[in-house]
Amino acid sequence: MEGPPRLRAEFRRSRGGAPLPSQAVLAMLRADDIRRRLARLVLGLVLCGVGIALLVRAGLGLDPWDVLHQGLAERTGLPIGTVTILAGFSVLALWWPLHERPGIGTVMNAVLIGTVMNVLLPHLHEPEPVVQQIGFLVLGIALMGLGSGFYIGAGLGPGPRDGLMTGLARRGHSLALVRTGIELTAVAVGWALGGTVGIGTVAFALTIGPCVHFFLTRLRLPHAETVAEPQLEAEPLPGPAV
Repeated sequence: MEGPPRLRAEFRRSRGGAPLPSQAVLAMLRADDIRRRLARLVLGLVLCGVGIALLVRAGLGLDPWDVLHQGLAERTGLPIGTVTILAGFSVLALWWPLHERPGIGTVMNAVLIGTVMNVLLPHLHEPEPVVQQIGFLVLGIALMGLGSGFYIGAGLGPGPRDGLMTGLARRGHSLALVRTGIELTAVAVGWALGGTVGIGTVAFALTIGPCVHFFLTRLRLPHAETVAEPQLEAEPLPGPAV
């Protein structure tokens, strides 16, 4: 893989026959890598927010956490995007006793998805024919899969809810059982509060895993730590894995 032209030029630049120190090249590479990861993170979270907004408007059922968010929104009168943000930070607070460490992606996940939902939902019409509802549902799941591929692939930290699940699993519990237990609880409580459970909930549960896997295997960026100094001096600088 080749890196950006600017970095390749800096790498090859010499001063009096001496190559640019590898530490300087590595610093430039890391700065460029962080910018690329941040761009993918933001794009991915925006796509997830759009996808959830489409699922809300489809009215055929939401994913487990958004069933809970919608139920809380129904009871409190707050926009669902605002409830999503507040719930994200509430879940994030549970990381403390689990000794989980959030990344910048964790915080941006808590803020950006709900913000996008609040901006988009007032301008998104409710589909009338069933075929339009199904279209919203399919497109929403697809955008959430694509968005997850971008933001998870950026490697800047898991979302608050995923971090809670993995934190509990590290305490000796099965990740599958932890996730199932939490999401079933979220669905049950959300449905009791007025959240929408339906065919969309089932479709999401069956398809989101393969959808995320499909995009993540194509969009994941290599970890910055895998770039070693000896490789910088002997090989072209790495670039996006797309």
